[in-house]
Amino acid sequence: MQTYYDEKLKDYIISAGIPNWKITDVVANDDYTLLLTFITGEKKIFDFKPLLNEYPYQPLKNKGLFKQAFVCCGIAWNDEIDIDSEYLYENSNPIK
Repeated sequence: MQTYYDEKLKDYIISAGIPNWKITDVVANDDYTLLLTFITGEKKIFDFKPLLNEYPYQPLKNKGLFKQAFVCCGIAWNDEIDIDSEYLYENSNPIK
């Protein structure tokens, strides 16, 4: 366990460590897949196509917007569209 002071919260936080599903890098591909790199160095591919007809992901059918993916707590495209890193980790395929 680790204790640190969070400036945003103005409080001490106790952490059990960094989970495996923390994402360090993302590449959004033309075929609506995400190449994800996790804190462990593991690389996985997530196929986003099945989610493109679901709320709030419909705007990501626009490839220009889809390609703007960036790492935050998970992966986000703007203030309204994001997806959780744990979900991505559990539902993506390892690169062999």
